[in-house]
Amino acid sequence: MPIICATNFSDATHRSCDAAAHLARKAGETLWLVHVLPSDSAKAFGKALMDAADAALGDEARRLEKLGVKVERALLTGEPASALQELAAKQGAQLVVTAAPSHETPFLGMGGTVDRLAEALHMPLLVAREGGGLEAWARGTRPLKVMLGVDRSLPFEKAREWVKGLRKLGPVEVVGGRVFWPQEEAQRLGLERPLSFGEVSPALRQALESETAALVASLAEGGQPVRVRLEPGMGRIADHLVALADEEQVDVLVVGTHQRQALGKLWSVSHHALRLAKMSVVSVPVRGPQGAEVELPQVRTLLVTTDFSELGDRAIAYASALVPAGGRVHLLHVIPSRGTPEQEHALRQQLEQRVPRATGQGNHEVQVEVVAGSDVAGLIAQAAERHGADIICMGTHGRTGLARAVMGSVAQAVMARSDRPVLMVRTPAG
Repeated sequence: MPIICATNFSDATHRSCDAAAHLARKAGETLWLVHVLPSDSAKAFGKALMDAADAALGDEARRLEKLGVKVERALLTGEPASALQELAAKQGAQLVVTAAPSHETPFLGMGGTVDRLAEALHMPLLVAREGGGLEAWARGTRPLKVMLGVDRSLPFEKAREWVKGLRKLGPVEVVGGRVFWPQEEAQRLGLERPLSFGEVSPALRQALESETAALVASLAEGGQPVRVRLEPGMGRIADHLVALADEEQVDVLVVGTHQRQALGKLWSVSHHALRLAKMSVVSVPVRGPQGAEVELPQVRTLLVTTDFSELGDRAIAYASALVPAGGRVHLLHVIPSRGTPEQEHALRQQLEQRVPRATGQGNHEVQVEVVAGSDVAGLIAQAAERHGADIICMGTHGRTGLARAVMGSVAQAVMARSDRPVLMVRTPAG
């Protein structure tokens, strides 16, 4: 799958073409060198402009071929982002490379070509900036240092897969960077909310460190876990993430993107990172073909909730059957209000008594917890976040119609409030 590099023949794009050529040579792929002429200019100046642009493109292609890479060139007309996406899709390109907007560009290129490319492309976009990190890595003289923006999202998963693919070409040192809003995260995890914005309780930091480590665990090499940086932030997450990457002196910042448009860009991490970062940035979109080597979800922890009914016990049995050896089952019971320590101890004993014997024989870890509150679905969702549950398992009566409208459905509320998979267990008919 080739690499495409867009050029406008400026000094900045000469440097980005060098980076693209080194990457293509290291990957053993063809480099497509592309220049797009606006349709109005092509019509106004005709053959003279086309010939001049084609000659400049040929000169640049010959220069890059001296770096040891096979170069194809294409002179296109039209809107640059659309033309490049069409060519990239036709050639099955794995990456599009372009230069960063210059500091003289109004608003650092907001609404410009790079911005439109980030919205239009179905494959990763590398905005190459000055610095010899990529070239040195491509030559094999040193590892590439990468910061991966971490959160619990599909764009992050796509970005993580891209970093894995990059590692196949050479040594890559990965640092996970996660920026979080303490009060929002404390609410999500069901922990005590901090009194001041910058306050991060030990329990909150420990929970986030554990969750982040699990998210980047598949990138670990040689038994060494990926180092992570957690930073509480106020305002735009991109500003803090770029500052972390700068502090770490990384060569490349990698972020996933939903490719938001219009007002959605106001809170888009990728949009602002592409514009503001001092280092090269790779933006990995969610859309696009699924690779054959997409990482399969790992089920290690199951949260199962029971009200001590027959249906609740059945959910415990299913959760115990699904957890793999070395995994963990977390049993949860919700009570309306906090009881005495003796009462809660008795409830935990009832939970422990409901664990199938086969669970302990399978080298599974079992934890029990009793929480109090009237918002049952919310407490279940928070516990799933707090314990990093891969699956929530719970019983449901399967009510429909008027019964469901009057009595409600905890299972339905949990599915509405949690993005984790939910396995609903029902009583067999008859």
